[in-house]
Formats: sequence, C-alpha cells, structure tokens
Amino acid sequence: MTVSLDYEDYDLGSMTWEDAETAIDDADFVVLPTGAIEQHSLHLPVSVDTLRAENLTRELVTAAPDRGLSMLRLPTLPFGYSEHHMPRAGTLTLLPDTYQKVVRELGSSISEHGAERLLIVNCHGGNSAPLKLAGDRLQREHDIEVYLVDWTSYAREQLNERFGENWSHAGPHETSVTELYHPDLVKADEKVNQERKASFNARQYTWYTDLTVQGGRGDPRDSDAEFMEQVVADTTERILDALEEDLEQSTDGVQTLQRSSDDE
Repeated sequence: MTVSLDYEDYDLGSMTWEDAETAIDDADFVVLPTGAIEQHSLHLPVSVDTLRAENLTRELVTAAPDRGLSMLRLPTLPFGYSEHHMPRAGTLTLLPDTYQKVVRELGSSISEHGAERLLIVNCHGGNSAPLKLAGDRLQREHDIEVYLVDWTSYAREQLNERFGENWSHAGPHETSVTELYHPDLVKADEKVNQERKASFNARQYTWYTDLTVQGGRGDPRDSDAEFMEQVVADTTERILDALEEDLEQSTDGVQTLQRSSDDE
C-alpha cells in the first residue's frame, strides 16, 4: 500500500473537522511527509520513497511525545519531482513549479486553520530544491514557520560507515528500509550490483539512465534490515534533537534543517 489508510490518532485523515480544529491548535508541528513515485531499479517498487515517507514519519510522530512534542501528521504526498527518472516506466512526476505550488497551497491551507509550524519530512532527493523554494514562499507570505528535514541527511554518517558512500538510490540503504517495512515488495532474485555508467564532476546529468544501467546505485545485496532498524531509531532521535534546538532559538530566518541531498 502506497499511502496507509490505517489511521492512528495523530493522523489528520482519521479526524472530523472538529477533531482537526483541536489537533491543529494543539500541535507543535503539523507534519507533511513527502515521497515520490519513480523507478527503483529491478528489485524495488516505484513507491519506495513514498513508503519511506509513510513509515519514517510514523516513527518520528510516535517518538515526539517522549520529548514533550505534539505532532499532527498530514496524509503522505505520494508524488514528487522525478522528471530525471522519466525514461523508465512507472515513474510519475510533477514539474518543479507544479510541485512547489502544491506544497505552498497545502501549507497555506494549514496556516489558514491556525497551524504555527509546518514540518516537511522529505524522502526523495529530487524534491529538495523545490521544497526549499516552497518553504521560502510560505514563510514570507503566510504566518507559518517551515522546517525542512531531508531524512537521509540525518542518517548519512551511519550509512557511510556501514555501506561506504555508494548506497543511495535503490542501493543497500533503500533496499534495507523496504525490507524492514515491506519485505514482500522486494524482488530478492533481482538484487544485483548496480552498474555505473558515468560519474560526472561538474556536469549535470540529464536523465538517471545517464548514470546507471539497471537504475540504481551500489550493491543492494549488502542490504541489512536489522541494521536499518537501528538507523531509523537513531535518526529519529537526531531529527528530534535538531527540532528541539531550533525551537529554543528565536529567529526570523527560514528554519531549514536540510544539510545535503542525494542524487536519488
């Protein structure tokens, strides 16, 4: 299932408008999970990034009360900016201007209902630039603080230690996450070392097929769901640490927790 309909108490999708009115007023953060629908090589489904957004925000929202934080989760936005993956079937993309407009209008909606802070938890590297621009506009045009978290950035050190530096798109990292939450969606017999076609220094690639034969990076056979379970727990705590630190500061600038993004 791409987007869960098994709602929990913290999910806006389970609420009446009266419930939502109270929940928005009480929430320290309204959380928007963002994913994508795009090719993920031969062994993973096109919904990987959306599945990650769905599951990893659940971990974050359920851990937040231990820090005294209340989070209200919006339905996961399943489509993202994935134009670079369009040569492979199954990829669905919004163009950057469209994507920014969607996020801005969603943010505007919750701002109008009284939300003070929008936390965007992003699980697709291609979304990072348009999300940053959308966050800029929301903060400057609406009375809402925007916090942008690229989830993978907070796991980078652990992932590098375990998998080296070649673990990103459809590699051992994303394969491990999918095996942790949805092992039935992984084609184990199709897990092969991803052949690299090019590795540019300054040049931007046009399509992801410029870079890789099968559609991924690294060797998904190195996946480790048990290790990833620990990474998820540790990364959740690091994100909460960052949010707490930012909440302790008073600033008029954009509250951007993004560090760096992958070419996912």
